[in-house]
Amino acid sequence: MSASLISLVGPPGSGKTTIAGWLAEALGAQLVLEDYAGNPFLADSYAGRGDLRLAGQTWFLLSRVSQLQRSRFQDGRPIVADHAFLQDHVYAAIWLAGEELAAYEYLAGQVTALVQRPAVLIHLDGPVELLIKRIARRGRPHEKYFTEEFLRRLHSDYDSALADAGAPVIRVDIAERDMARPEQRRWLLNELSPKL
Repeated sequence: MSASLISLVGPPGSGKTTIAGWLAEALGAQLVLEDYAGNPFLADSYAGRGDLRLAGQTWFLLSRVSQLQRSRFQDGRPIVADHAFLQDHVYAAIWLAGEELAAYEYLAGQVTALVQRPAVLIHLDGPVELLIKRIARRGRPHEKYFTEEFLRRLHSDYDSALADAGAPVIRVDIAERDMARPEQRRWLLNELSPKL
């Protein structure tokens, strides 16, 4: 029996990793976390090294394929990931252009079929001002380059990508729902249950 994949998507600071952690525990699921810290090109490419952007995005593409490939989803145990494969293309469309974007899209087209499709996507989002505060509070060096313009673009691009995702989407406004509160966690579990 193939396992159900629950993927969380949203901009930096929206709480994906925190929510994925407690959700995996609540469901008795395996937790898969994005390996952003392992990407050797990330910080320099975000800092403006345009010559490293394709390398950084390709590293993420192959990392996500490795983490979310279908062969890992065979034991029937649900899996919660703090990222979704669709976000790779969202970021690539922002950071890459021209021949580099075309090269990325070719590579992505070769490996997309290897990736498990999510049973459900949980989209976390909120006001840019709140995201900026959260990003500043956690102080990750590579995130200091995230501007309000970048976060607004992510909001728009995620909306477009999720409209074509081919999976149910649960939308969570983090300004209205404090997911640290037990009643909000119960709400999310109730929303999730019929979609699995």
